[in-house]
Amino acid sequence: MSGKLPENVAYFARALRIAGVKVGPGAVVEAVEALADGALGQREDVYWALHAIFVKRHEDSVIYDQAFRLFWRRRALIEKLMAQMSPIAPGGDSKPEKAEAGALRVAEAFAPPEQDRGEPTELTELTARLTVSDREMLKSRDFAQMSAAEIAKAKQLIAELRLPEDKVPTRRFQAAHAGARIDPRRTFRRSLRGGGASIDLAFRERAQVHPPVVALVDISGSMAEYSRIFLHFLHALTDKRRRVHSFVFGTRLTNVTRMLRARDPDEALELAGQAAPDWEGGTRIATALHTFNRIWSRRVLAGGAVVLLFTDGLERHLDDELGFEMDRLQRSCRQLVWLNPLLRYDGFEARASGIRAMLPHVDSFRPIHNLAAMADLCAALSLDAARQGDPRLWLKRAG
Repeated sequence: MSGKLPENVAYFARALRIAGVKVGPGAVVEAVEALADGALGQREDVYWALHAIFVKRHEDSVIYDQAFRLFWRRRALIEKLMAQMSPIAPGGDSKPEKAEAGALRVAEAFAPPEQDRGEPTELTELTARLTVSDREMLKSRDFAQMSAAEIAKAKQLIAELRLPEDKVPTRRFQAAHAGARIDPRRTFRRSLRGGGASIDLAFRERAQVHPPVVALVDISGSMAEYSRIFLHFLHALTDKRRRVHSFVFGTRLTNVTRMLRARDPDEALELAGQAAPDWEGGTRIATALHTFNRIWSRRVLAGGAVVLLFTDGLERHLDDELGFEMDRLQRSCRQLVWLNPLLRYDGFEARASGIRAMLPHVDSFRPIHNLAAMADLCAALSLDAARQGDPRLWLKRAG
């Protein structure tokens, strides 16, 4: 192919790779060959042809869409970027708009690297640990507005989160050095070893284990940016504990517990995306809860499980079934925690019908949009932590 189109395709693929999309050299060659056929005459044809080649994971669709609109929106954009021209500042009359999900990562991917101006530079030794200021900034940064580098740092901090000490006693007993309960079997065995001349008392105590954690994660289009980061949290939780069960739902319910047990978090999320065909689709909360209560509740909710329901509660097909399934779920677990990213807005009110139907049946209603909210969640799961108000108070505020 003649012209600059192969060069532009390679540059576009390199920008996608910087933004976090896994694009290899084979995909670049395939994209150039697809455009060389000449059968793609419209902009939409080029969009979907490159989408089919470059996008291999559901979560990369948002990044690809942002990158394609920025890269092909006007002529001579490639030459301007290659020439490292400064971006045009917005006018004073225009109001600043909130950046869309993934826009910051795409903008950084297309930004030209800074050139050396010949001035002497001071060599500084950098460490892999984050500074205090970096940690504080990341704690309050919204997940949807993070850059690729910030997301990588956030994943490291998620893996370092301190899980709560929420062990609960069981019916089984274990050996103890001292205590108020004598273990007769071990005591008799010790006395027989010495010929019965002396009795050395042995003690036992109730064994304590972490209660199961069951997560129901909404992966619809409005929740995709937040659910991907929350699945990283579940992967770190699964790596540290044994009884963690993870489910994702959009229009159907999918069990991704085995996928999240992979050692590499990116591989685990890729396997989870392949197992859930309804990723970034519609939402049917009542249907997903009905499937969980009917098939999975007795299998995974035994032992005083804690259920983490991760959704915005925007149910389109609303009827009495949603409230019934929420009530059944709450009665089957020890604690039902609803994590809603919409709580990041100061003016949030429980006016949606789906939210009003779900709130009376939850034990805790919490935000989950940044690292600080995740740390608060870990502290709230502790048995010693006090309940922060009644979730039903949101209904009175909106009423």
